Amino acid sequence: MYMRAFALFIAILLMTVPASAIVTLGQSTQNFSLTGIGANSSGEGQNTVSWGTCAFDGTNTNCTLSGPYTGLGPGGTYSFVLSYPGKGAFPLNAVSQSPGSNYFYYQATNNYSLVITLTPNTGAPINFYSFANFTFLYTSAAVCTGVPASSCAVGQVGVTPNATITGPITGTFDPTPAIRASSGVISAGGYGGFSSIAPATWIEIYGTNLANILTRTWGTADFTGNQAPTALGGTTVTVAGLPAYIDFVSPGQVNAQVPSGVPTGFQPVVVTTAGGVSLAFSVNVNPVEPGLLAPASFLVNGNQYAVALFSNTLTYVLPFNIGGILTARAKPGDNITFYGIGFGPVTPNITAGQLVQQANQLQGSVQITFAGTPATVTFAGLVYSDAGLYQFNVVVPNIAASDTVPVAFTLGGVASTQNLVLAIQ
Repeated sequence: MYMRAFALFIAILLMTVPASAIVTLGQSTQNFSLTGIGANSSGEGQNTVSWGTCAFDGTNTNCTLSGPYTGLGPGGTYSFVLSYPGKGAFPLNAVSQSPGSNYFYYQATNNYSLVITLTPNTGAPINFYSFANFTFLYTSAAVCTGVPASSCAVGQVGVTPNATITGPITGTFDPTPAIRASSGVISAGGYGGFSSIAPATWIEIYGTNLANILTRTWGTADFTGNQAPTALGGTTVTVAGLPAYIDFVSPGQVNAQVPSGVPTGFQPVVVTTAGGVSLAFSVNVNPVEPGLLAPASFLVNGNQYAVALFSNTLTYVLPFNIGGILTARAKPGDNITFYGIGFGPVTPNITAGQLVQQANQLQGSVQITFAGTPATVTFAGLVYSDAGLYQFNVVVPNIAASDTVPVAFTLGGVASTQNLVLAIQ
């Protein structure tokens, strides 16, 4: 998601990206300067960066670099606006990996935000909050001082204190959404975060340029009756070519419900925005991929507690307080409720993307155990007025008291891989 970075690294030389996705940034209308501050302990050149035109508005310093662009739509004007609190020193250094070369990257020295805006000659401006996939190269009009002209380069300036390169620059920017290669698509993290997914389950997609807005979660106006949206903030997602239902978007993360009818096996996930179409991420689809709600906030002293509520209350089954919520230990005979995703079809059939409006029952057989002792499951099905969320009402069996009673479940006789506990008095 959109970040205010403290240790951000931005590659500045040419990168390997699809040529069709490249936006060409014409000569900037402000100067861009690097001032050498000497080599670090590794011998790498370091530079203090000055970025375009900066102005303090009473709260933040806003620095802008701008110029014309082509390569996306009708072309227009780009602006890179970097903002940081107060009016102190500029919050970026540039580090050269190879002194004497033109290869360098930025390193943040304190908190800042960066917004890249493309304003087309016709149409509305498009904002990007990515911190990667753009390049800057000095034009022939750049001026170098403090080192011999014959050896002037970013790296040489970096290892030479007070040497500078100043001048207009050109560059490129790749606005294409990109799903990260490692764990780019997982089932919802709070429900296990599995690498495989299932039809109608919830997934999280991670990467860059996944949205052209900072953050947005679906609301009532995004629905058509009980039908969830397949586009949010200009972002769409397909799984196996079928449109997914979008619940949340940001530049770095998208949450979506997988459409019903997605075939099993490895299937492509694709994100589309105003910046283009991502390369497909291949993810394995199983008929079911069940997980109970057990977020990281319920991981205490190495024990992952499942989220369980006393029936018809807002009291959680926990042996201690977390974040001020009401908590208590359960006891044998109590009725408690678990929540999950990925448990498969219900009767009557309710497809993905629908807010549940009728009573239903899970088709698969679910068994929940406490320390190996089966509990009575009094209800298993989708939650009313929600989408893709399952509810399991159970009666706590007669077991020995412990704050770390193992809780497990099977679906259709297949055991879950989640390792969960609950507090029983």
